[in-house]
Amino acid sequence: MSHGRREVDVYTGCPPRRLGGCVAAARRDFSVAATASSVLHGCSREQPVQVFFVWFDCDKSPGGCYKTADIDEKSIRKEKPEELVMVLAEAKADAIMSKLKASNCEEHEEPTLLITADQVVVHGEVIREKPSSKDEARQFIKGYSGGHAATVGSVVVTNLKTGVRRGGWDKAEIYFHAIPDEVVESLIEEGTVLYVAGGLMVEHPLTSPFVNAVVGTIDSVMGLSKDLTQKLIQEVL
Repeated sequence: MSHGRREVDVYTGCPPRRLGGCVAAARRDFSVAATASSVLHGCSREQPVQVFFVWFDCDKSPGGCYKTADIDEKSIRKEKPEELVMVLAEAKADAIMSKLKASNCEEHEEPTLLITADQVVVHGEVIREKPSSKDEARQFIKGYSGGHAATVGSVVVTNLKTGVRRGGWDKAEIYFHAIPDEVVESLIEEGTVLYVAGGLMVEHPLTSPFVNAVVGTIDSVMGLSKDLTQKLIQEVL
């Protein structure tokens, strides 16, 4: 995909399952990555990758776009959600950089950027990551009914040519109407909510009718803030 200056190759850390149509317009004004020869994205969640693919309209073939960190996220713990997502995104960056040492990423004339991200859901001051079972996912989603939750997501951008790294986090809040039990069961049966932090998918067609309000941006809720990512890319170039 060309932004008028050069082609941008986009790599990601995990394969997509769905595209959030509500963020499709983000690609139109996300062009700063064109100053780098390639961009790699590594994460453990699928929602940020959806946003990233849409922004750059990149090739989703496993041979061209995927870089995985493969870290043990459960072994990394912090009490504050902001600290947890930051240290996880940095750990993913370190892991992927180790894997790339044997590649030619540092040999480009232009810099190669590595973008890593992480996200948790906070509900009742409790940090929620991916549900460990259907029962836990059911408990999570029922807890949102008639209430609210917050997403805390980090982005870390590393310039692999210079070693410069910048990171930050973003927060959004989601308020829900009452979610009927049958909708909860349909979400569990469909299964995608089992693979995202807190079992929370505001863009899911079964969930979206019961979203009362979002304080923040939808790309932040889905795990990759466009404004924050754009800012960090500019800082490391």
